[in-house]
Amino acid sequence: MPQGASTQAVTIPISHHRGFTTKSFANRDFANGVSTNQGFTTEDILWTLGIWSVIICLSPVIVFYMLMVA
Repeated sequence: MPQGASTQAVTIPISHHRGFTTKSFANRDFANGVSTNQGFTTEDILWTLGIWSVIICLSPVIVFYMLMVA
């Protein structure tokens, strides 16, 4: 079990039709049916900006290559 992970199972009711009743699972970010991890972190935003900057910077190179090869 990873450090900080909860071993307690959470029971959450799901649809009661078609034979479904409840589903149990252990998840440290899920407590009492409400997610405690909301929004984006600074790390998420920086990662996204980094990925998009690479994509945007390489786009002209890829287009030029495709024009030269085609």
